[in-house]
Amino acid sequence: IRSIDQVTAAEWDGLVAAQCEVNPFLKWAFLHALEASKSAVPEEGWGPHHVTVRDAGSGQLLGAAPMYLKGHSYGEYVFDSSWANYSHMMGKRYYPKLQVCVPFTPVTGNRLLVQPGPLAPTVLKALAQTLVSITDELRVSSLHVTFPTGEEWAALGALGFQQRRGIQYHWENRGYSSFEDFLADLKQSKRKSIRQERKSIAKQGLAVRRVAGSEVTAAQWDTFHSFYQATVDKKWGSAYLTREFWHMLGSEMGDEVMLVVAEQEGQTVAAALNLVGSACVYGRNWGSIGGREFKNLHFEVCYYQAIEEAIARGLPRVEAGAQGEHKLQRGYLPNFTHSAHYLPDPTMRAAVGKFLAREEAQLQYTWQALTLEGSPFKQDKARVRDGR
Repeated sequence: IRSIDQVTAAEWDGLVAAQCEVNPFLKWAFLHALEASKSAVPEEGWGPHHVTVRDAGSGQLLGAAPMYLKGHSYGEYVFDSSWANYSHMMGKRYYPKLQVCVPFTPVTGNRLLVQPGPLAPTVLKALAQTLVSITDELRVSSLHVTFPTGEEWAALGALGFQQRRGIQYHWENRGYSSFEDFLADLKQSKRKSIRQERKSIAKQGLAVRRVAGSEVTAAQWDTFHSFYQATVDKKWGSAYLTREFWHMLGSEMGDEVMLVVAEQEGQTVAAALNLVGSACVYGRNWGSIGGREFKNLHFEVCYYQAIEEAIARGLPRVEAGAQGEHKLQRGYLPNFTHSAHYLPDPTMRAAVGKFLAREEAQLQYTWQALTLEGSPFKQDKARVRDGR
């Protein structure tokens, strides 16, 4: 289907709610906001090609996958530019390609939404095979399933997809009753460092508070958009998300949105966007006025406030986005992320296979280095989570 509007919100969200965890990025409202705000549309290189599986008799929605026909590799966070370059060097077209994902969102979650029950394995296999068939029928270079759960990744690997892993840093709630309770679990040097970072916020005349999405005003969303643009400009990037997207997000998903706001002398000077699921606080975008630097403010609004919210809600973890080894010393431990890839061309498949073997070896080296560096906790609690 060429628009999420072709499925009712009740049908789509029924599948989302049936998963082990409710991930807000997979909800109909989030995907709709991306399309309706002109953020993820064909004109921007994101052509919706969502896939649905229905019962032939009743018409019930049994499975679905958010998929896009892409004319570039931006906004994915699983990098394949070297694959594209090799393809072009070989005289083969790499774009367009198909991407099963949530645009601009490096968050692990179900990519193959399947109704639980005895038919679930059959529907999942049928859904995956349908994705392959569409790839072949459209005669595109490749199909990429990015940030699926570990279970989905394993299932796709069993069906012949090439497998890839990455590393992110997540915070885990071990039954903490407060932020101080969490700090007590850390080594003394790390605990002292975090306390000093947090104290420096007030010394700069900054006040930080958390605001529910339903309480964020239109003017505040406009201010946040200016912060987002400043961050993009500072990193020489592209602003994927439009001003309208933030407004739609706040109005349609207010209960699942949290904006962390930093103020100085009554003026909002920085903010960070979070979405809240059934088991996780997800940190996404952040920015400051004119891209201005405030000492340690990024750590406060993006990491520590999210931890406080997770503790207050009793949620198991915080995922603060892609990259960032500096998160390790602030209580965020490394976890594997996953992606699966189908390339019909045997020459490309062989070349990508060699690339992935080298990359996996480097990933293992990085993991060992992180392990040697040591956990910030009193007892080394670092471990791999194979996704969900």
